[in-house]
Amino acid sequence: MRRLFPFSFCVLALVCAATPALAGREARVTPVVTAVRAVAPAVVNITAARTVERRGPAMGPFFNDEFFRQFFGPGFGGPQRETQESLGSGVIIDGAKGLVLTNAHVIAGGASIKARLLDGRVLDASLVGSDPDFDVAVLRLKTGGKNLPQATMGDSSDIMIGETAIAIGNPFGYTNTVTTGVISAVGRSLKHEGGAYANLIQTDAAINPGNSGGPLVNLAGEVIGINMAIQAGAEGIGFAIPINKARRVVEQIVGGHGVTPAWLGLSGQDVDARLARYFELDRPRGMLVTEVAEGSAAAKAGLRRGDLITAVGNTDIDDKDQYLGILRTSPVGDALSLTVRRGKGETRLSAVPTAFTDKEAVAVAGQRWGLSVSVGKGVTVTGVTPGSPAAKLGLRPGDVLVQIGGEKLAGQKEFTRAVYLSRMNRQVIMLIERGGRGYYARMGVV
Repeated sequence: MRRLFPFSFCVLALVCAATPALAGREARVTPVVTAVRAVAPAVVNITAARTVERRGPAMGPFFNDEFFRQFFGPGFGGPQRETQESLGSGVIIDGAKGLVLTNAHVIAGGASIKARLLDGRVLDASLVGSDPDFDVAVLRLKTGGKNLPQATMGDSSDIMIGETAIAIGNPFGYTNTVTTGVISAVGRSLKHEGGAYANLIQTDAAINPGNSGGPLVNLAGEVIGINMAIQAGAEGIGFAIPINKARRVVEQIVGGHGVTPAWLGLSGQDVDARLARYFELDRPRGMLVTEVAEGSAAAKAGLRRGDLITAVGNTDIDDKDQYLGILRTSPVGDALSLTVRRGKGETRLSAVPTAFTDKEAVAVAGQRWGLSVSVGKGVTVTGVTPGSPAAKLGLRPGDVLVQIGGEKLAGQKEFTRAVYLSRMNRQVIMLIERGGRGYYARMGVV
């Protein structure tokens, strides 16, 4: 026993010396570390390559002569093609099927898409579908039958203001970068050139170029949002799409039917100075309800003609366009809270948007424009209501509608979207074909 004592003492000493180190390491494994370990393997770095055409070097009119182009080559002074790459992030939401959730703007125009995983694998990806209105896209990775890691989806309806938020992505190409912050607010809106994104999560976790499409994660290691943008000129103000909203869009994209636009079944107009005085507003703002369709979501919510919608959720409404932008980025079936002025009083109503279907498009075109159509490979006018905007424009049966607003009409899908986007416009530009000749006309709508 005496001979073993020194050996036992040494072992005990080594164990005692190692214990503080092991204990210290365990103490460093915070909830943030645990959450990152759970999600990071499912985060991918996305590279989308697109070919663009640009002019050759500007050498002045003399050097742009055809002789110099022949001498120096076809690209001299003329159009040249080059490949540009955009970087972004994504998160694998279904490892067995290889499905990746990202932003639509990350892969917009990409002819080829690749995804790099945390383990170093680089996989080709194909586009399943995307919707720019929601800024959501779904990719499918070509895995050769091998399952992939996937992140756990959380519940964005249960988000708490002030709780820890973790952003994982590839800012400026630095793969799997982690930043932390808190949930600053929910229900935010973000204006952009084409309208507005509604019901976003606001966080102060750093989001930089390249983070777009990556996950926003809670301490339970669950994805609660998809990072999409920052507030220009500000620090610590980033935005993410709530995961519940993104999942609704994903389900429609993967289902192959496209994202169904939402509507409440009402029409409206902007507020002028006279109406602002009547409603005792500090300035003209909001949208005045001018029509409510019988049996529509708006009617069921209790909206009436003459009501003034001043806010949707936590977002104040400045005008009709802002209302339309918010509705365009609201999933069908998700209740919207509306702040409404009725006379001198104010109330809050809850309305659940329904799908704007092909049937609804035909009905709206008839009621709002006085236009009946037959939709096949094209859109042909079959009837015009006397005294309607279509009649005043001079439309008649047999005319072919080639374009409404910015939408070219190849069939029912395009017609439905065109009516949806133009349904509240006071003026609608149409490209009409009659007798083999096309012309543009402006239809005024009261």
